[in-house]
Amino acid sequence: MKYLLGVDIGTSGTKAVLFGENGEIIESAVEEYPMYQPRNGWAEQRPEDWWKASCEAIQYVVKNSGISPEDIAGVGLSGQMHGLVMLDDEGKVLRRSIIWCDGRTTEECEEITEIIGRENLIKISANPALPGFTASKIIWVRKNEPDIYEKCKHILLPKDYIRYMLTGEYATEVSDASGMNLMDVAKRDWSSEILEKLEINKSLLPKMYESYEITGVINKTAAKLTGLCEGALVSGGAGDNAAAAIGMGVVKNGKAFTTIGTSGVIFAHSDNVSIDQQGRVHTFCSAVPGAWTVMSCTLAAGGSLQWFRNQFCASEIESALGMGVDPYYIMDRQAARSPIGANRLIFLPYLMGERSPLLDSCARGVFFGLSAIHHKSDMIRAVMEGVSYSLRSCLDIISGMGIKFDEMLACGGGGSSTLWRQMLADIYNCPVNTLSSKAAASAGGALGVAILAGVGAGLYKSVGEACDNMIKTDVPVMPDKKRNAEYEKYYKVFYSLYPALKEQFRELAKL
Repeated sequence: MKYLLGVDIGTSGTKAVLFGENGEIIESAVEEYPMYQPRNGWAEQRPEDWWKASCEAIQYVVKNSGISPEDIAGVGLSGQMHGLVMLDDEGKVLRRSIIWCDGRTTEECEEITEIIGRENLIKISANPALPGFTASKIIWVRKNEPDIYEKCKHILLPKDYIRYMLTGEYATEVSDASGMNLMDVAKRDWSSEILEKLEINKSLLPKMYESYEITGVINKTAAKLTGLCEGALVSGGAGDNAAAAIGMGVVKNGKAFTTIGTSGVIFAHSDNVSIDQQGRVHTFCSAVPGAWTVMSCTLAAGGSLQWFRNQFCASEIESALGMGVDPYYIMDRQAARSPIGANRLIFLPYLMGERSPLLDSCARGVFFGLSAIHHKSDMIRAVMEGVSYSLRSCLDIISGMGIKFDEMLACGGGGSSTLWRQMLADIYNCPVNTLSSKAAASAGGALGVAILAGVGAGLYKSVGEACDNMIKTDVPVMPDKKRNAEYEKYYKVFYSLYPALKEQFRELAKL
């Protein structure tokens, strides 16, 4: 029996999950770390924290799994996309990573757009210049921290920094690199035109691989720190959403998934390159060789509910501790007491600005319609509905691009909520499924890169074959026509609010 290890370097923590050949979870662990926000709209993390958490999580899994490390056939890496990691010529970290939800680079995005041309940039990179993406972060550091930029010899993405620490190799793969604004997405390689025009030396960037390919092996130092065997194979892996797609079996036309983690994503598979010329949703290379994906990203999805929990739900957190349950379980029960529409209360989930479909870093969160009749249960439900409406607006764009699907799966923390899955089914007006194992569903990204590692290690001939062996789905949640009609009334109001507030958001940002 061989085993596969998936390591997911997320925003709130790193998760390591050991799987059997058939997808069963053998052991798992999570290690958390902080995010730093030195200014409003900024977001940074320490790569050293990721590495420490990765070592501790992997070590726990290997030690407590009861299996021999020699039986781990491959290691796959997933991680938060777009983050900028800068290393010197000795491979040492030069500054904290500017991560995906950082909004400081609006000016740099305008410069990139002017230099490359908006239409040309979307044609090449399949996406407009966005504050969350990596290219604008590189230029921001070059302008504002020239001494650090001068010392920089290697630029990596978050999961690829962990790869470097595990293997000593500077490498990335096509799905994660697609989110840097530096890649020719159709050709699945770095864009010489973009790099030359932005004056970014190609030597700073890592070697590019397909997601299943072997990129290196565990070195001696990493073996001591993690408990893995020296020489164990490490595959390319994938960006978090591309990894989740593999972990959900979204590997062919007609399949899509919604994830509600810190961010909220709708992710659809496509055998062809399909690009939204307005740049409202993103096209990336799929972790499946020769395929692409279209995805949207709502910046504060589960993050909105987490914010509400942390600020206003101390009693629920205390009660959950006494009951031995997750605080979100209690919050779910409270939200279920509130009717559709949360007693005419609507939430705009723009706590970190917004990417899809607004492309507006000035947008901010709003409770609209708040009155003295409202209770905490209404506010919790309004947050969940607001996130769902934002996802629905993205779904409408993807469908308008001609990308159709007959199966929607749900994953992430929010996807584990029966209430939230039913909400999505009713608002999307389509069946919503999840993996049959709740543990596997919550480990979607880790499972996805474990599958890719299995292909790279030769356990399976293709990604599709591996998915057939390792993924099992549950009975889908079906939509209800009456509830859909009721949600539609509130969705129309939700959809009208941002255009009405757009200029006020900009004025507020200037103060």
